[in-house]
Amino acid sequence: MSLNTRAFTRASLVAALAMSGAAFAAGSHSGGHGHADEETAIGKPGVASKVTRTITIEMRDTMTYSPAEIQAKQGETIRFVVKNVGKVKHELSLGTEKELLEHLEQMKKFPDMEHDEPSKVTLAPGKSGTIIWQFTKAGDVNFACLMPSHYEAGMKGMVKVAKK
Repeated sequence: MSLNTRAFTRASLVAALAMSGAAFAAGSHSGGHGHADEETAIGKPGVASKVTRTITIEMRDTMTYSPAEIQAKQGETIRFVVKNVGKVKHELSLGTEKELLEHLEQMKKFPDMEHDEPSKVTLAPGKSGTIIWQFTKAGDVNFACLMPSHYEAGMKGMVKVAKK
């Protein structure tokens, strides 16, 4: 193998490794937030056949949700139909305040991050998505848009879960 061929091979390998690392870092975000039937601090992914009601939530470019406060009962499974009625990308992430703030920091580093968690939906303008969630614990469950600067502009809401 000539010196030029070895140098080209080495440079190609370094470039391929660099690109795969960037793709992984900006790729999908998963892990630890309620996959399958795993219960979290805010409940667990719901089963469609157990949905007790459907709530439509609109995401707006005024950095608001409508409604921004929702009442639920412990044990209730709700289907959230989330609609982006704005002209920019928005998301709805369910979580504790701590989880949302941690995820906000990740989103600042990787703003094009894709989500595959059942407690999150990211939507392009004019698109709709669904989250089915069972609220197994009483208390407050936060939701927010963690796109860069949206949370800081006040794009957040709350599900108040009443004890059985």
